[in-house]
Amino acid sequence: MINLFCIRPKGFNVGNDAIFQGVQHFLYKAFGEVVNLITLPATAKYESHAKAGLTASTVYEINQYGHGVLIGGGNLYENGELDVNLQSLRCLEPPLMLFSLSRGRVYGRNHQLVNRTDAISDAVISGLDAQASYSLARDHATAKYLEQIGCRHCDVGGCPTIFLDTMRDRLPKLPEDGSRDALVSVRHPQLMSVPLPKQAQVHNDVTQIVELLRDRGYERVRLLCHDHRDISFAASFPGVEYIYTSDIHSYLAMLNQCALNVSYRLHSFLPCLSFGRPAIKVSYDERALSLVETIGFDSWNIDMVHHGSVVDQVADRLERLDELSELRTAVKPLWRDMYANMAATFGNFAGDVRRFQAALETTTPSYPRLAKAA
Repeated sequence: MINLFCIRPKGFNVGNDAIFQGVQHFLYKAFGEVVNLITLPATAKYESHAKAGLTASTVYEINQYGHGVLIGGGNLYENGELDVNLQSLRCLEPPLMLFSLSRGRVYGRNHQLVNRTDAISDAVISGLDAQASYSLARDHATAKYLEQIGCRHCDVGGCPTIFLDTMRDRLPKLPEDGSRDALVSVRHPQLMSVPLPKQAQVHNDVTQIVELLRDRGYERVRLLCHDHRDISFAASFPGVEYIYTSDIHSYLAMLNQCALNVSYRLHSFLPCLSFGRPAIKVSYDERALSLVETIGFDSWNIDMVHHGSVVDQVADRLERLDELSELRTAVKPLWRDMYANMAATFGNFAGDVRRFQAALETTTPSYPRLAKAA
């Protein structure tokens, strides 16, 4: 059996599980067989004393019985939530693939993009790139940054959540019909790296967006929390229901059946695009702005910092919802190329993993079976 270690963000955000669902599709497609998928959190930050990342202990364990290592997807380059010991990393024996990782900047108080204070260091990024056999950056901004610091892998892969329609038939049937509901995917403003006046504006914007959607006739308007840290924010809106689930399949089923999703969150917007559901994106950092541009929807995106009134921009997109299907049709060739690139890269990685496994088998001593007693 093949033992494949997958080091990925876990934390509190259900969006990380949405990414992993997309990753699994490409892994299963590439290997064409059941593999032992051993997932480790990218950081021990959320789990005390947990095995995580590429540290001395995890690299030792991987070298003992692993056949390949996948890191991603997620914004691990930019938030520092990947534990890496560079000395140990250089001892890693199985093939390594970096997949759909991003490094984006945030808006400073002068409304210009600036580096995050918790971004992973260039030395660590370069060390990962030097060790990796394959690397697909998630978006154009990340690829540009990797080029600037001298990384040799700068191919753009996109995000696998735009292909979650491949698992649509496996989503559960929910106990209530939400096909006429509008969802507003929120993030607690204190978790947004934007100027303080923009943070203070979010509550009022969400209030007006809910009123706007009710006026447009949506049967029920509910706030969707991706993270339990969003609940205190969602609970501050009197008379507005909110939903939270950490179960990825229920979460995706809600997006799959909703009438509309207005989203501050990438990983509700992207699945909705994949499922063909109407969606409007409000972005507040380079990570989101660049990825939405990379997948061909830049003209549909709302930049919370530079596009004026968010509520007016949402109203504008509501007036033009019919254009969304036209935009989907226009980007189909781009998405086909992204899918082919992901599938080919995973296929090449799977080939390396199998060759590594075969080489081990030729050098591992075999022991004769004991004869059965007469």
